[in-house]
Amino acid sequence: MPLPPAPTKRAALLSPDALDAPARSSSRGARKTENTESAQKPPVMDLFDSRAVGDGAHLVAYKDKPAARTERAPAVSDREREPAPKVAEKPKKPKRTGPTKLFVLDTNVLLHDPMCLFRFEEHDIFLPMIVLEELDGHKKGTTEVARNGRQTSRTLDALAGAQGADIGKGLKLDTTGHREAGGSLFFQTKPLDYTLPMSLPQGKADNQILGVVEALRREYAPREVVLVSKDINMRVKARALGLATDDYQNDKTLEDGDLLYSGSLALPPDFWTRQSKTIESWQQGSHTFYRITGPIVANLLINQFVFFEAPGEPPLYARVTEIRAKTAVLKTLKDYNHLKNAVWGVTTRNREQNFAMNLLMDPEVDFVTLAGTAGTGKTLMALASGLTQVLDDRRYTEIIMTRATVSVGEDIGFLPGTEEEKMGPWMGALDDNLEVLGKTDSGSGEWGRAATNELIRSRIKVKSMNFMRGRTFLNKYVIIDEAQNLTPKQMKTLITRAGPGTKIICMGNLAQIDTPYLTEGSSGMTYAVDRFKGWPHGGHITLARGERSRLADFASEVL
Repeated sequence: MPLPPAPTKRAALLSPDALDAPARSSSRGARKTENTESAQKPPVMDLFDSRAVGDGAHLVAYKDKPAARTERAPAVSDREREPAPKVAEKPKKPKRTGPTKLFVLDTNVLLHDPMCLFRFEEHDIFLPMIVLEELDGHKKGTTEVARNGRQTSRTLDALAGAQGADIGKGLKLDTTGHREAGGSLFFQTKPLDYTLPMSLPQGKADNQILGVVEALRREYAPREVVLVSKDINMRVKARALGLATDDYQNDKTLEDGDLLYSGSLALPPDFWTRQSKTIESWQQGSHTFYRITGPIVANLLINQFVFFEAPGEPPLYARVTEIRAKTAVLKTLKDYNHLKNAVWGVTTRNREQNFAMNLLMDPEVDFVTLAGTAGTGKTLMALASGLTQVLDDRRYTEIIMTRATVSVGEDIGFLPGTEEEKMGPWMGALDDNLEVLGKTDSGSGEWGRAATNELIRSRIKVKSMNFMRGRTFLNKYVIIDEAQNLTPKQMKTLITRAGPGTKIICMGNLAQIDTPYLTEGSSGMTYAVDRFKGWPHGGHITLARGERSRLADFASEVL
């Protein structure tokens, strides 16, 4: 192998390009020698170089490389190769071999989700003529239902206007680019013969749809014909007539609210004895880090909290900061239970509150969701950490607070005043918690507390959700209260308002949903928690223990 060129100046370092240049321009004989030497080394061991794995190199990308290319590729090549393993590792859905079904959609399904036509995979869809008639009657206005009706009409028009479309033979659902839909869309193009019980009025739209389902069941037997409707009474009547029916399930993030990600995990009792030989630990500042291995790593997510509590042993409270292959790194938490770490005079009272405060005070976490029953301290902790980071740390410029304006009982009518004055009655929780936070400053006297309250009020802006479209928040601390009453679309609208340096906190109690047609499984908060879990800059914690009063705690349990 020829020597690299000599440096032009004394005591000058050679650049990496100068070292690599002779190797590239060497003769074929030298290249063959190099290949022979490289072939003697086991290439598999080179793939598991600690530096390559530590820098995020993908092993799949090097799978088909010859043995001669054992040197590390430049960083640009690594980035270029990243998409290839992701595509290769994407799990493919198994092809269905059973018979396809025919789903008859009710009007409320189309008005609830305009994209529902493409959510039935390989199955076919049938739309009765009365559904199109009802859809036409709901398309006027500026409500969410009217917008969904117009979007559904545009989707049907695009399917019918596609090249080669034949309504009589069925419209292919994948012609507009939705490859996940493998079935066809059929319209009612001829009158169907059916008979319904005399007790059902013949002119009602719901009964006409039931008649269409009955006629299709006889015509396409033994193929399964299923009515899909969001109307519970409609499904009850269909079952009474012996027809197959089901709810529209695609809008539900989770089938069972108990499956919602809690944000914390209890370590097994034998955790230390099992990890004693393989665990690594080091100190960095006031935090201790642990690198663990084993089957428990598969159950962990980034920013998930883990805790170990056993009688006679020191407890461990940590957060997952890194997951690579079969190893995970745990970072111990800051103890906000202690008075020296009080945030705006507030100390946490239980384990979950300490977890939540670590998320709220971490500048690397941009999105935090807090779920819990009434009195668990969600609003108080969010406001205390916000005031500390706005007034003391100057990390954010101001606090913006908003909430869904959904009444528990009957609406009291229009509210007078400006936007902030109209939102005043909805922000009673803000006033209550500010009163508590104002009492923590006991050494400044009456005038000092009044000045502090005035300063706090000047840094808190109350905004309505109705005017959020198109806004961008820069370096703001945004609190979204009562987030359980938001739909997934509203939640997406609010979260996408975040600009550089903005932190968003969503709080809510999934047991207190006041919005009609929303459930625990379809709430926007459930949607956000499920989609953001495992993101390095997002975190969630479910607060389990109430700290408001013994009366409130007992009422939450028994009422």
